[in-house]
Amino acid sequence: MGTFVISKRKNGEFQFVLKAGNGQVILSSEGYTTKAACENGIESVRKNSQVDARFERLESKNGKPYFNLKASNGQIIGNSEMYESVAARENGIASVAKNAPDATVKEELE
Repeated sequence: MGTFVISKRKNGEFQFVLKAGNGQVILSSEGYTTKAACENGIESVRKNSQVDARFERLESKNGKPYFNLKASNGQIIGNSEMYESVAARENGIASVAKNAPDATVKEELE
């Protein structure tokens, strides 16, 4: 089962990552000014991860595949790591879709 981990950046912003059952980070958020906004971002990931069209499949300048997860308004709510292959990126998307809806939320704010 996946886990959302909320943490605080050095600049005081909140962010979350979604970790798969094996502990690997499969999605990272942007920075949020409040914890409540960060929690809303998590809820947005839960909903939007179930719509394949919300996953924007991209390629970095050096040719590595990655993806962004977008909300219905087009705003990016999370992005992936760089993958070695398109197939690995697709596995990452499938993992987010599988783990996000029922993932627990943990705080690491210290």
